[in-house]
Amino acid sequence: MDNHVVIIGAGEAGARLAHELHTGGWTGSITLLGEEDRPVYERPPLSKNVLVDDRPSPVEPYRDGRLEWPGLTVRTGVTAQSINRTDRTVRLADGEEIPYDRLVIATGARSRRLPDLAVGVRTLRTWDEALRLRSVLDAGGSLLVIGAGLIGLEVAASARSRGLAVSVVEMRPRALERAVPEPAAEVVVQRHLAEGVSLHLGTTVESLEEREGGWLARLSDGTEVVADAVVAAVGSVPETALAKAAGLHVDDGIVVDGQMRTSDEHVWAIGDCCAGPVDVLGRRARLESWRMAHDQAVTAAAAIRGEDVRHTAIPWFWSDQYDLSLQVAGAAAAASTWVQRPQPDGSTVHLGLDDAGRIVCAAGAGGPRVAKDVRMSERLMTSGKVIDPALLADADIPLKTLLRS
Repeated sequence: MDNHVVIIGAGEAGARLAHELHTGGWTGSITLLGEEDRPVYERPPLSKNVLVDDRPSPVEPYRDGRLEWPGLTVRTGVTAQSINRTDRTVRLADGEEIPYDRLVIATGARSRRLPDLAVGVRTLRTWDEALRLRSVLDAGGSLLVIGAGLIGLEVAASARSRGLAVSVVEMRPRALERAVPEPAAEVVVQRHLAEGVSLHLGTTVESLEEREGGWLARLSDGTEVVADAVVAAVGSVPETALAKAAGLHVDDGIVVDGQMRTSDEHVWAIGDCCAGPVDVLGRRARLESWRMAHDQAVTAAAAIRGEDVRHTAIPWFWSDQYDLSLQVAGAAAAASTWVQRPQPDGSTVHLGLDDAGRIVCAAGAGGPRVAKDVRMSERLMTSGKVIDPALLADADIPLKTLLRS
């Protein structure tokens, strides 16, 4: 059996893959390559806990020997420069070549940067960037956030909770438009407004001028916003340069099949850098979330071990803002009708159904009960059951009973 696996990228996806291979009985050798010169850490806390905790520390899930065993080599602070698919080697920036039998690309994504804006605009993707942004928040004052997606609003909530005056500018007509159904997104928006955040929707930053001690932003609607610091949270770009240069199929991410295999049978791709089939959407998509990276790693590990497996995991993500927990499972874009399921605390879980009446999305912002119903809705999605919408809307009927019916 071809038994040397090289993994490019030591984030959640790459590290999880190494762990899954080991715990699944892989007897070959594994080399895990990471660009950042630090232990593997999780990114979701960067826009939340790291910005607000008194003494922030990275969440390092593979401490305590979980990535220490014979046959695994973890190398941090190294950069993969090229892939030779003919010779099956990875060339590092220092010229060293590492042979592989099977290669996994888990290079993630980088923050999208706005053209024509000043170089002093902050972004948030890495631990070091989070610490630099934290030092900005330590100074107090005011913050302008460009982008009202998940990261932008999490940064806004963190900054506001620390007492900064916060303005958010979003080019789309509403916040969280990409992946969150409007009623659930509106709950989050109203909470930001109640906290004093100034939201500018449906407008863009036309110019940004750095002045002594601050910034002046002129918006397309004529508004001027003055801030001490600026953060751009306008999405990400998949890190596909290595794959593209190696001749792999790339289309808004490294294209993979249901086993996370690329157009080369010896190469897989997982995490934020890849685009693969999403059953609930009925098409290929690139999905960025901690859980998706984890689930794709599990699938790829099984495929590398030779198991007959296909990736069928339901997309799921969460966002903590103030005391709200936003939970979304499935894909809002796949829904044609919506059912509202009220919760005892006054919140609502919104259930999206496709044309056949199957649940394809569940979303809500609130407390523990919302999270519970979203998790149970995910199980209903997996089952493919068609359930009477009236039963779904009846809060007195536990969703788990519908799963058994």
